[in-house]
Amino acid sequence: MIVIMRHNASTAEVANVAARIEQLGCQAHLSEGSERTIIGVIGNDRAIDKAHIEMMSGVERTVPVLRPFKLASRDFHPMDSVFPINGISIGGKEIVMMAGPCAVESREQLLETAELVKAAGSHVLRGGAFKPRTSPYSFQGMGEAGLRILAEARQKTGMPVVTEVMSPEQVPLVTTYADILQIGARNMQNYALLHAVGEAQRPVLLKRGLMSTIEELLMSAEYILSHGNQRVILCERGIRTFETYTRNTLDINAVPLLKQLSHLPVVVDPSHGTGHWNLVAPAARAAIAAGADGLIIEVHPRPEEAMSDGEQSLRPDRFAELVETLRIIAVAVDRTLEP
Repeated sequence: MIVIMRHNASTAEVANVAARIEQLGCQAHLSEGSERTIIGVIGNDRAIDKAHIEMMSGVERTVPVLRPFKLASRDFHPMDSVFPINGISIGGKEIVMMAGPCAVESREQLLETAELVKAAGSHVLRGGAFKPRTSPYSFQGMGEAGLRILAEARQKTGMPVVTEVMSPEQVPLVTTYADILQIGARNMQNYALLHAVGEAQRPVLLKRGLMSTIEELLMSAEYILSHGNQRVILCERGIRTFETYTRNTLDINAVPLLKQLSHLPVVVDPSHGTGHWNLVAPAARAAIAAGADGLIIEVHPRPEEAMSDGEQSLRPDRFAELVETLRIIAVAVDRTLEP
């Protein structure tokens, strides 16, 4: 249920309604817009007498919310969520580019890539220090040493860093170095991890699971939001289907659908979504045309030498070419893509 306050409701009236909701055993989440304040009721609201709430001073009406995801829903938060990360605005008119290697392999490799993607137009540096791999014999990442290299690259380039965290125990360590905590597709429904990153109060990039529905993605976001961590970015990275010519099937439908259902920013990962470098640019252009707020793309200076995901990584010059074409598409859909 949501409680819609009157246009001229006072701060005291809003506080009074929120306090009453809390007294009845639910949580009250305020969404303050330019026109009016909306109070979201989280919890079992069956015990709440809606008629009683509507009689309270300052209340215009109550509206039932049927969707299971409450805090992620536009019913609770009608306006797009826009928030800053180290001076970069996520979810606004400007498209945000996140780029870098799949994995941090060495100091030289990461710093070289960081400088190149920065020059090409990336706003955020991506790179994995911990790598969840299908095979236990594959490269698993450099761990904390990789995190330190990422932090050095941030200092040199000014780009904030996004990197994956794989367990609740890793959250304090990764938070020390990273600006955005990434929840990988395999961990989308790792509820202990979702609680931990929610409590960390650090921006979270939440990737859709390999075989997860849109509702399951939004319910996973709900876990993070329930801790008061409002800085959640949804990521469509392709789902597993019967198709074998691509690594995954990039669900472009998910972009406008998520934008309709939720106020949270949406980015697309065309690298994992396709699995082939020569499909990354067309998929990236389609994502921006569909309304994505940003892209996260794998870039490696020498993909043939990459220790993971080289076949889907763009060379820096190809990434630079892609950014230039994306600027044209951004203008066509009334967005901007600044250097």
